[in-house]
Amino acid sequence: MRKPKRKFRNGKKALLLVLLALVLGYLGVRIFRGGIHSLQLAEYPLRYEEYVEYYADKYSLDPLLVYSFIRTESGFDPQAHSNVDARGLMQITEETFQWIQSKIAPDEEHTFEELYDPELNIRFGVYYLYACLERYGGDLATAASAYHSGWGTVDELLEDSECSPDGERLTVFPYTQMRRYVAKIQSSYENYQRLYGQAEEGETA
Repeated sequence: MRKPKRKFRNGKKALLLVLLALVLGYLGVRIFRGGIHSLQLAEYPLRYEEYVEYYADKYSLDPLLVYSFIRTESGFDPQAHSNVDARGLMQITEETFQWIQSKIAPDEEHTFEELYDPELNIRFGVYYLYACLERYGGDLATAASAYHSGWGTVDELLEDSECSPDGERLTVFPYTQMRRYVAKIQSSYENYQRLYGQAEEGETA
């Protein structure tokens, strides 16, 4: 009677060890996935939320799309300065700054230097993004091209049937920097949506 009892005990211990290994393995996977998720959240952060949420809502844009543009344009650096003198979080040039000011702040006294201020930059940048989307029928790739290269450039490309079969949206991006920029915006937006879900999605894009 004793030998079977030992076998039963040994079998029970083995089963417990297997269960313990499974539990530890499951916890290890969860911890690993949690670590990866945390790294991804750090790579695609939500910063300046108060301003982004407010102005995105004002123009019925998805805040996640605005974050995608800020991340691509400046990496969330409010002091960012490009080689064409675009400034701040959403990298606005002086010519674009003056145009935006004439549209939404004609009676306000702002200077180009103030674009290093996060709120003003996001306020102006979100309006410009909204204007690009409105001009090009809400097509993200075409609007992103316009944000990067200007409306004049995009309008010319829309007249080229090799770049735009319907004359309304771009399907081919002939310039390397434009093509890379559009790809970055689209990839960033997809990752923001994957990480933060659809809850914040607005009417546009």
